[in-house]
Amino acid sequence: MNIEKRVKELVEEKLADKPDLFIVDIKMHSNGKLIILLDGDHGIGIDDCVKVSRHVGFHLEEENVIETAYNLEVSSPGIDYPLSSPRQYAKNVGRKLGIKMKDGAKREGILNSLTEDAITIEETVKEKGKKAQVMESVIPFEQITETKVLISFK
Repeated sequence: MNIEKRVKELVEEKLADKPDLFIVDIKMHSNGKLIILLDGDHGIGIDDCVKVSRHVGFHLEEENVIETAYNLEVSSPGIDYPLSSPRQYAKNVGRKLGIKMKDGAKREGILNSLTEDAITIEETVKEKGKKAQVMESVIPFEQITETKVLISFK
């Protein structure tokens, strides 16, 4: 049995009545650590993490899905965790993003909007010998390798 697949089913079961919450990632590490990252359109509270943890833990024990000792960790992704789903992008509209492109380029800009296939950012572009210009750029998801929210401490 695929542990991550079964855990995903259990988490979805528990979140069925909470449509604003969603799975970001589920990973079973070789060191016995099972990590479930959850988020919500308006954030996620500790209570929901605890409920998911209890539900998943109970069923994994009942079904004896994992035969070795393991640690179950349920949390929201940290600020340094890359965005991975359109719902995560949607909740970060208006924030500054750092984007790594497939061609190796790095871009920064304010997330203005998104569609199914792309994001639109407002970025400052400086060409040699010209004044910096603020322009809107559409970046297809397929050209992005990683996106992180940039936090300013100014």
